[in-house]
Amino acid sequence: MLDLEGLQLTDEERRLLADPLVGGVIFFARNYQSREQLAELVSEVRKVRPGLLLAVDQEGGRVQRFREGFTRLPPMQRFLDGYRRDPAAALQLVTDAGWLMASEILAMDIDFSFAPVLDVDDDHCSVIADRAFSDKPEEVASLGRAFIAGMHEAGMAATGKHFPGHGAVTGDSHLVLPVDERPWDAVAARDWLPFERLAGDLDAVMPAHIVFEQLDSHPVGFSRFWLQEKLRGELGFDGVIFSDDLSMEGATVAGDYGSRAELALAAGCDMVLVCNNRPGALAVLDRLRALAPTPSVRLANMARRGHPDWQSLEASERWQRTREAIAAFAPGP
Repeated sequence: MLDLEGLQLTDEERRLLADPLVGGVIFFARNYQSREQLAELVSEVRKVRPGLLLAVDQEGGRVQRFREGFTRLPPMQRFLDGYRRDPAAALQLVTDAGWLMASEILAMDIDFSFAPVLDVDDDHCSVIADRAFSDKPEEVASLGRAFIAGMHEAGMAATGKHFPGHGAVTGDSHLVLPVDERPWDAVAARDWLPFERLAGDLDAVMPAHIVFEQLDSHPVGFSRFWLQEKLRGELGFDGVIFSDDLSMEGATVAGDYGSRAELALAAGCDMVLVCNNRPGALAVLDRLRALAPTPSVRLANMARRGHPDWQSLEASERWQRTREAIAAFAPGP
């Protein structure tokens, strides 16, 4: 999965997307000007390869790539106070929020948003913080299940991130390789718990670029221990495993771009992401041509399961009610 440079597809990108080793596109804020422009860009991508998986990070709060013309969702932690006051009402609203986010993305003919964040945090980790539902694992699991249910009601596959939890380290894995020094018991009692409880609800998982040094010497996304023994084996997870972005600093320990992709796939990832570095993406394609990997059959499960049109969505009572409720219950992004 790779990214695009701007608002329109370039000739080079058309050639890249035609390569059978490219399986998806992730959109960023730089690819968005208006819903009309995005619809045209998506249409152009679909003309090149109708079966490509199209994705975006549309979590809410700080991480919402499409803003003007879309519902501004709050950071997920904004729902927490309401959940502690009135759990049933908050869970219904979080379900509706998951449905609304997914419905708006699907209406643009994009397959999925990489959501929800299942890290356990409040403000310990700067890159997670209020992206997390809570700093208590049981609350993350409960609120995360509600958000996933809403995504599924809309017809969108859900991706839990960042397995097995990014919230207990201070370092931002975009900038450094964080090291978690805790023993297994401490990880299992906190960060692991939401993934353990929601493994059967999730369609995909994205591992963290973190080393849990008492458990394995490799970052999670390059670790057979984490992806095969713990995720596939212990949790019985049979969904898609996406690497986190191989351009992040936390991935550099695995070597050059080709080596990072090879190690991630060998560890058990079904698809690798290379964002914001076109030479890196080209290097990965060169390595994959030499490896000739068999495409993962699991990836087909990430394709959109519904495709509402925007006009019908705006006319729906649930969309209107949810927007109003979010503004009143969790105001402001």
